[in-house]
Amino acid sequence: MQANEQGVREPGRRRYQAIPRALLLITSLNPDSHERELLLLKGAPTKRLWANRYNGLGGHIEANEDVLAAAQRELAEETGLTGIALTLRGVLNIDTGVDEQGQRPGVLIFVLVGETQTREVTPSAEGTPEWIPLTQLDDYPLLDDLYAVIPLALGDGPIFYGHYTPRADGSMSYRFTG
Repeated sequence: MQANEQGVREPGRRRYQAIPRALLLITSLNPDSHERELLLLKGAPTKRLWANRYNGLGGHIEANEDVLAAAQRELAEETGLTGIALTLRGVLNIDTGVDEQGQRPGVLIFVLVGETQTREVTPSAEGTPEWIPLTQLDDYPLLDDLYAVIPLALGDGPIFYGHYTPRADGSMSYRFTG
């Protein structure tokens, strides 16, 4: 198959385009409390987006990477952790609305999970990784979609799918299946 046979540059036709990202949810058993904990990233106070809020690990998938390679790179960059087996658990399609040029860019997020016994992590310019007991997630300022995404990703069900749509006030509406 040729690069020009992908159907993304058809004259006169504007297709929805999405920026790919990886979202990683890494768990571990706390050896002291024996509680299962989730590693989340508290955004640096200087970040343009999500400052001082908790998000999963991850980020953009570069053009020269597959999803797994990008996820492993992001994990190492944001926490120093390597060698964790990751499993795809969900795919999120985020419609961000129409931009200034009349385009409709979006975000496509691949949600991956993993488990580790290694609990020593290092902060990065992105923020500080913190182990949080799963039973206490409601006590933290998470990005709002994580309250729904985390149980789906860490549950026993099939791969899940999500679609986010912008509302008139700029907030997002979430819908999940699977």
